[in-house]
Amino acid sequence: MKHCKDCEPAQTIHWIAYTSVLIGWLNQPFLNFMEYVFKNPAEAISRKVSLPFIKTMVFLKLGHLSDKPDEKDTWRTKAFWDEAERRGIKVREFHLGPIRDIFIAKYNGKTISFDGLPRPEKENTKSLQWMDNKGTMKKKFQAIKLPVADGGVAWNRFQALNIFGKIRKPVITKPNLGSRSRHTMIHLETPEDLMIGYRKAKKLSPFVIVEEELNGYLFRGTLIDGKLVGVVKRDQPAITGDGVHTVRELWEEENKRPERKGPIFHPILIDHEAEVELARQGVTMESIPEKGKVITFSQKTSRGCGGTTTELTELTHPENIIMLERIGTFLENPIVGVDFIIEDITKPWFEEQHCGIIELNSLPFIDLHHYPLFGKPNNVAGKLWDLVIPESKID
Repeated sequence: MKHCKDCEPAQTIHWIAYTSVLIGWLNQPFLNFMEYVFKNPAEAISRKVSLPFIKTMVFLKLGHLSDKPDEKDTWRTKAFWDEAERRGIKVREFHLGPIRDIFIAKYNGKTISFDGLPRPEKENTKSLQWMDNKGTMKKKFQAIKLPVADGGVAWNRFQALNIFGKIRKPVITKPNLGSRSRHTMIHLETPEDLMIGYRKAKKLSPFVIVEEELNGYLFRGTLIDGKLVGVVKRDQPAITGDGVHTVRELWEEENKRPERKGPIFHPILIDHEAEVELARQGVTMESIPEKGKVITFSQKTSRGCGGTTTELTELTHPENIIMLERIGTFLENPIVGVDFIIEDITKPWFEEQHCGIIELNSLPFIDLHHYPLFGKPNNVAGKLWDLVIPESKID
């Protein structure tokens, strides 16, 4: 697989991502009908077949089980696995060739299997069909008066330009499906900029989101059983000016931070993307930014690109908690990640200018709460296990 800068921090195969979105769209009416006809039998069968299937594959030596995370597992996996061990829950991961992230968990005679994250053994909600679809989410949330960015979904460049002409600038472009900011561009002010972003997003999806750029910082809220259990602020790789030192000197000092030596947080890199981002802000590595001015080196917030995280659950305004928990009630899904942008998390969302929800994640990275660079770690995995296997709860 050829390395793609726009996919960082996690590479994906472009044609597979694009084709999966297209097939899903073409087959949706058929899949909806099949679900209606076979839903209950399929759910009953899947609950009974998954464990026997895993055992059969292991018996035939076509797959195997591991008893601890390895270097290819995500920090999300390590977070819930560590908490399981602390509670005496025995977790094993099933591997079938390149397939992983399928788990078996045992506790006091109870055995469950799950994909990605543990979930309660009950029917899947309808929201799972659309919650990762940014365009569908936007329409549904607009209908119930939840704050979202103005914009729409474009199939072709003419639609993209039409949406661009109707909304506030700057705008952003991103694939209609996908996560981790892959092929996303921000700060787009001109039709020429828009087309660059459109073409990048089009590599991963036939549908491209074109929407206004909201004001503020990026936050991830995690909902478990409809309740907000964590809020973390995600920042681009950046330094803050002091009116004395150059950008280069501040960058060098920031990269001395011990936490940036890995494995979770990484140094801020100076590459072409960083140079473009600096130029957009009108600075160079030799500029001396005024005191308090934030200088960013990338449009992405990923830890792999030098981004940072701050746990702010306790500072979240009650009105923002109410707004986010409305999402949990509406979705009726046991675990959801909500990405939203707001200037000041300590103030009510309706007092902020151009804030809103930008996307949902049905398989959220709960490790963002466990391993923040700033703030206290938040044991979200513990709250998830409390829901899935309540008898394992540690007082």
